[in-house]
Amino acid sequence: MCGISGIFDQFQASRIDEALLTRMSSALEHRGPDGSGHHVEPGVGLAHRRLAIIDVEGGAQPLYNEDGSVVVVYNGEIYNFVELMSELTAAGHVFKTRCDTEVIVHAWEEWGEACLSRFRGMFAIALWDRRQQLLFLARDRLGIKPLHYAMLADGRLLFGSEIKSLLVCPELSRELDPCAVEEFFAFGYVADPRSIFAAVKKVPAGHYVLARRGQRELSAPVEYWDIHFDEVHSGSPEAIAAELRERLMEAVRIRLIAEVPLGAFLSGGVDSSAVVAMMAQISEHPVNTCAIGSTDPRFDERAFAQRTAVRYGTHHHEKVVSPDDFELIDLLGPMYDEPFADSSAMPTYRVCELARQQVTVCLSGDGGDESFAGYRRHRWHLYEERGRALLPLWARSPLFGLAARLYPKADWAPRILRARSTFQALSKDSTEGYFESVAILPDQLRHSLLSDQLKCDLQGYRAVDVLRRHADRAPAHPLSRARYLDLKTYLAGDILTKVDRASMAHSLEVRVPILDHKLLEWVGGIPPRMLLQGGEGKAIFKQAMHRDLDAEILYRRKQGFSIPLAAWLRGPLRSKARRLVLSSAMLDSRLFERSKLRWILDQHESGMRDFSPVIWSLLMFASFQARIG
Repeated sequence: MCGISGIFDQFQASRIDEALLTRMSSALEHRGPDGSGHHVEPGVGLAHRRLAIIDVEGGAQPLYNEDGSVVVVYNGEIYNFVELMSELTAAGHVFKTRCDTEVIVHAWEEWGEACLSRFRGMFAIALWDRRQQLLFLARDRLGIKPLHYAMLADGRLLFGSEIKSLLVCPELSRELDPCAVEEFFAFGYVADPRSIFAAVKKVPAGHYVLARRGQRELSAPVEYWDIHFDEVHSGSPEAIAAELRERLMEAVRIRLIAEVPLGAFLSGGVDSSAVVAMMAQISEHPVNTCAIGSTDPRFDERAFAQRTAVRYGTHHHEKVVSPDDFELIDLLGPMYDEPFADSSAMPTYRVCELARQQVTVCLSGDGGDESFAGYRRHRWHLYEERGRALLPLWARSPLFGLAARLYPKADWAPRILRARSTFQALSKDSTEGYFESVAILPDQLRHSLLSDQLKCDLQGYRAVDVLRRHADRAPAHPLSRARYLDLKTYLAGDILTKVDRASMAHSLEVRVPILDHKLLEWVGGIPPRMLLQGGEGKAIFKQAMHRDLDAEILYRRKQGFSIPLAAWLRGPLRSKARRLVLSSAMLDSRLFERSKLRWILDQHESGMRDFSPVIWSLLMFASFQARIG
């Protein structure tokens, strides 16, 4: 795993600021402590930080084709590089190394942009083709690896694995994007292609960007892959479960290629346990597994992780952290570069810290819930869609909207008893209804929190438009639709961002076999009725793992990677939260209604309402504001 950065002068082949390029690369040293490399020519500078995994001796970057006219820096792993190397050698290409990086330059020569369809893995690529005077930036299909870019007024294009590598450039504007602020307070992250900074964009998952010398405007990102949920598998559940297990086994197998110590996260949940079970049955040696425990039994899943570890004889490593392990708060801002409100980033950081003490590469179970309809909200979306089907929107909206206003609010109650939330969802269309289920701040609260000035700057933009961008291509079936929207937004924006930054802060590579695109494309053909049975999510996945995992692992209640956030914000974090949220930087930012900030804090501290997700988001934003000034 690595960090990449670079400068491209789109207007002219002028001298590159090598000192700036060096600072950009140095900002990413944590992503690649094993070495660095640069390529500089008129108008182009590429930089690379290396974490050596494959071809440790010969795989240094930048890496070139035979005559040096094509040069690449990249972050990731191409798991089918051996097969591609054989195919390209047969086509006449000459290889100097045995690493996956060199495959990229020859694949570009052979297939151009279509080379991306040949790659199986995770990647962020920056490739310069001197003959075509073309810079090629590409990101993997699911967005496992990040890639950011910004165009300066003088025609220079900057790019980097993390925003911090771009911010070292003094000419880069720090002006915030008001639409990104709206998105953050809706989702807890800023969705592709935006960043919190108006000048900085993210290459969206499954897209590439072309920058040509002499071209005045940067071309829009081009999509090269999408996931489809077509019901194509007609076999019995038993046959489909058996094939699913074999395909997962293969996706795990190809991710065990490494010349450094390798292990796995083991939370005790279904997904990570399934990955460990596959690894253990493939590997000749015991698997290294890592788990984080808590001194608070409500947040401790070690007993379940230990069951799988004992069953498969893993070398199991655990670290127990206090439920008051909130010292990481001050690290989260610099780690993520923009506001990021998923509080599970803290235990994720700790498990990556533990893993790096044992291994350099870890496999994770990320993507299982998005792929197999494992979230509670997936089930509720299905139920609510059945309700919406009974009446047209023009009749539902006023009827259930009135019911929601009249029914008392009960945030404390289980979802099934929160009729007001259900009424609100039923008064919306399908996309807006699903948005209500994923938003950390519902529209009404967010609207009252954000200032009139910000709402004016938004010019009518709403965070639900993030989902609407994808909704037209989403499948009709509610379960497939919810999964599609999650894969396009929450997965890349939250889950994969969280894991990438937390792991790379420790120079740890994380591989995600459940998000293997060939496996995911096949999973897209499983009939939705096999995913949800009797209210049990991921039914076909659990059936596939039935002989590999204990029933107690497969069918226990989903817990998640949690921290006692509400209690923290009424106790040890109370003064810090109040100090930061009501700081002069926040109050003078012209982004928030001052009285609403105080009201939210007062309501939560009194115990009248649980506003912990709202306050945590404000705390993360305040921490970000304090850094950028």
